[in-house]
Amino acid sequence: MDMLEIRDSHVYIGQTYVLKGVSLEVRHGEIVALIGANGAGKTTTLSTISGLTRSRRGKILFRPDPDTTQRDITKAPAEGIVKMGISHCPEGRQVFSDLNVWENLLIGAYLRKDKHAIQSDLQWVCELFPILLDRRRQSAGNLSGGEQMMLAIGRALMSRPRLLLLDEPSLGLAPLLVETIFEMLEQINAQGTTILLVEQNALMALELAQRAYVMETGRITLSGTGKELAENEAVRKAYLGTT
Repeated sequence: MDMLEIRDSHVYIGQTYVLKGVSLEVRHGEIVALIGANGAGKTTTLSTISGLTRSRRGKILFRPDPDTTQRDITKAPAEGIVKMGISHCPEGRQVFSDLNVWENLLIGAYLRKDKHAIQSDLQWVCELFPILLDRRRQSAGNLSGGEQMMLAIGRALMSRPRLLLLDEPSLGLAPLLVETIFEMLEQINAQGTTILLVEQNALMALELAQRAYVMETGRITLSGTGKELAENEAVRKAYLGTT
């Protein structure tokens, strides 16, 4: 059953026609990857889901749990979309550099009132990323790139999302740190969080994802399992650097 469904989404940024009839689905419990060249519309797709950008045409439907009713969130405010169970970890991490690690994590839970559960989730995030506990009183702006990425993911998890939107988590990180981040994404997914992943490292994204989509100039041009797309000759040539 689909958790998220985008139907024929058309989006303009200013006068630029960015998404040209995008349709995709994310099922409960999946990791789904969205790959493509820079400027293809991947980031706009995530920001449209999270309510930061608006479709001129099309629908976005969300079902937080398999036994709940599908909701039309196309025109919902960003804050309301977070409350429904979608959290967005943006490209470039965008931590609050003047605040410490703990304050950044708590901002992720700003809509929640369940104080005991918030403390439990802080503990969970620190189990996933132990360095955050060590750095909890340190200004986020003084963290390394990898630590900031862990903080950004941890902050997104503090809203208890059913669906986590991740935009380029490997950007600017050393290969060893990228492997660590992807291992953590597997753990997060295994513990019940569905993930829609935009990622420049197409090979790692396709290895991680159960299903994937290829986006070119605002359109979905291919879809399939991660394995199918990793073995597709056109994908290998364009995104994996192999033939």
